[in-house]
Amino acid sequence: MDILAIANQKGGVGKTTTAVNLASALAHRRKKVLLIDLDAQGNATTASGLDKRELEYSIADVLLDDLPIHEAIVKTPNGFDIVGANNELSGSDLHLSQKPENHAILSKAMQQLADMPAKNGRATKPYDFIVIDCAPSLSLLTINAMCATSGVIIPMQCEYFALEGLADLSQTIERLKSLNPKLHIRGVLRTMFDPRNTLANDVSMELIEHFGPILFNTIIPRNIRLAEAPAHGIPALDYEMNSKGSQAYIRLANEIIKQSRQFQLA
Repeated sequence: MDILAIANQKGGVGKTTTAVNLASALAHRRKKVLLIDLDAQGNATTASGLDKRELEYSIADVLLDDLPIHEAIVKTPNGFDIVGANNELSGSDLHLSQKPENHAILSKAMQQLADMPAKNGRATKPYDFIVIDCAPSLSLLTINAMCATSGVIIPMQCEYFALEGLADLSQTIERLKSLNPKLHIRGVLRTMFDPRNTLANDVSMELIEHFGPILFNTIIPRNIRLAEAPAHGIPALDYEMNSKGSQAYIRLANEIIKQSRQFQLA
């Protein structure tokens, strides 16, 4: 399974939009996808068409009460599965801090998926991709996501202060390698991009100069359909497939699938 954490300590950069629409785009490419909502706001859950207040089980039950993760998985109407979140996740850091090896709770829970028994005598991979939507903070929840994944996707707006945030997150990832040696930046994703904005273009050029090899070629434009889709409880791809935002996430999914193949061959 290719596990991708969508993370940035700065809020409002398109993490949830990226997590939901990337999961949808990968599903459109006939990949088996699990989305894990790791934010107490539960926005990824809502944007995937579920009522976060009506969840029988959530990621909080998995992390705090040791519920087997497969019992919390729900199928969405959009072709991918989800482990949802709601306000039961609020204040979870305090409870997690009292558990042994509290940085690896999510990782151990996800290992249950890989250890599921074969069906009809044939081993099957439960998911091709697992996408984790992280909260905009360096909490124990985010640290759990970093320890469960090998690749972090960092969405960011092309603004001056975003560069500082990216530098801080890069340092955080380096420090967390002591807990997860495989951890690395899978790619930096430019989001909410407006090519008419001179500053956005200047920052984009700086990113190309400093992060060229790990900068996704795909740029997510500022697009009204991406903003409207969550209000309807569906990803943008199911709201308006031909919108510029939807097409951008399809291109991103193609990039990530290509990356995954290269990693498998390496």
